Amino acid sequence: MSDEEYHPELAGYVPAAGRSVRHPLLVTITRVVIVIAVIALVLPGVLYTIGVQMQTAAAACRIVVQAGDREATGSVARFEAWGGNGPGWYCYATSFDGSELMLRGLGLIPGLSYQPSGSPA
Repeated sequence: MSDEEYHPELAGYVPAAGRSVRHPLLVTITRVVIVIAVIALVLPGVLYTIGVQMQTAAAACRIVVQAGDREATGSVARFEAWGGNGPGWYCYATSFDGSELMLRGLGLIPGLSYQPSGSPA
């Protein structure tokens, strides 16, 4: 018998006849722990990204309202999935009577870009 045919590490091994060697409860607990771990890794990044986008949109909207509507009493930045320019952040100027006027779309990732005077917004 050659070395390729005999493996001493497998001596006495009996296959498990197609079923798992681990207890089903242990498999379920392992799966739950893995799902919780993945959520714990991903969720903080998602929440942080949303928070930064909200702050950036609010700051950009304040700049747009100050430059575009001097009589406005406030500014509101909202994320809209079905806005005029597609999904993204939109800036609204609020007036004294509570009405809102959409001034500009800030984009999917909120921010301002330079637009020379005389060009459409």
